[in-house]
Amino acid sequence: MDKALCYGALGVGALMALVFVLDLVAGVPFGGGGSENPFVVVDVFGFIGAVIVIYLGFNASRDLK
Repeated sequence: MDKALCYGALGVGALMALVFVLDLVAGVPFGGGGSENPFVVVDVFGFIGAVIVIYLGFNASRDLK
């Protein structure tokens, strides 16, 4: 059960990182992107948060071995 939670955190973090990068670069799915968009900061902080979740999931899964 513990490993499933770690892998779930890794999956959710990766999905959210992908969503924030796509929004920043291509403007999909939330219509962001470009320097004129005021939500660039939200995309950057969302990506940083997703990377932190990925790191925590990876670190916890490594501790379970």
